[in-house]
Amino acid sequence: MENGSKFDSPTNISLAGSDALFNVLGYKTISVFLVLGICSVGIVGNVMVVLVVLTTRDMRTPTNCYLVSLALADLTVLVAAGLPNISDSLAGTWIYGHAGCLGITYFQYLGINVSSCSITAFTVERYIAICHPMRAHTMCTVSRAKRIIAFVWILTSVYCMLWFFLVDINVNKNRQLECGYRVSRNLYLPVYLLDFALFFVTPLLLATVLYGLIGRALFLSSVSHQAKGSKAAGHTRARGPRSSRKQVTKMLAVVVVLFALLWMPYRTLVLVNSFVDNPYLDPWFLLFCRVCVYANSAINPVVYSLMSQKFRAAFQKLHTPLDFLRPPRLPLPRRTWLS
Repeated sequence: MENGSKFDSPTNISLAGSDALFNVLGYKTISVFLVLGICSVGIVGNVMVVLVVLTTRDMRTPTNCYLVSLALADLTVLVAAGLPNISDSLAGTWIYGHAGCLGITYFQYLGINVSSCSITAFTVERYIAICHPMRAHTMCTVSRAKRIIAFVWILTSVYCMLWFFLVDINVNKNRQLECGYRVSRNLYLPVYLLDFALFFVTPLLLATVLYGLIGRALFLSSVSHQAKGSKAAGHTRARGPRSSRKQVTKMLAVVVVLFALLWMPYRTLVLVNSFVDNPYLDPWFLLFCRVCVYANSAINPVVYSLMSQKFRAAFQKLHTPLDFLRPPRLPLPRRTWLS
């Protein structure tokens, strides 16, 4: 295996690598607590997203169906990439065997790619809903969203089977096991570039164009309603749905921007290392790239809670197994003429 080929995946970068810094207790402590904290928040948050959409009738919209798909994909990334990273750091070697290497790598890329496809799907759905509202009645439905999601997961599952033939257990020069790539950089590079183009560059280019058109449509709609000078009551009734659509669109645009920013360090690093003779493998920067990847899978529920009143209310009403720990709410005393 050529130098650097095994560093192209956040899961397969062993913290017990050849660099002496990997053996420093401080580095391991920081990496474990950072990844563990992000993964814990992300797993809880994404499970809550799935639960509130499945259990709340008003939350079952086409957009939220895509957000459930995104939450499941992010859960897959956190479980298949983040948690093995922690155990790899603590054990200092790969402990999941050959089958674990194949399965964990497969599910890692499945989660990453479905996450990208889900973002593309809700971007297209928002474009149709805002720019072609008449078509949205037939094209933007819950049943249609479910069919698209099923198609995305099935197609991506088949595509990611390619990774079963690209990874294997290796022994590094410290004689420690690690899950790495079995092929040389020359053979792996076309696969990575295809993955990079399909699941990062294309979704971002499409999102840039579509959100530009969405922004233009919302701006023209706002100007048009102001120019009409409609009656105050009617204007108030119309403003509610428009404001809600704008808020949802802003929230989804933030999700896309965070996806681009948080994946940029890792994608850039791998792209550069694929073409240079001496890959840049500073352990602290590798940790930074990993943290960004895991943060991308953990931060979306926080965005929903901050930017969506419906999600925030649904999160607050969600019943969990820990509800019995909450103190009971006592009724407030009634006001009397003396109070």
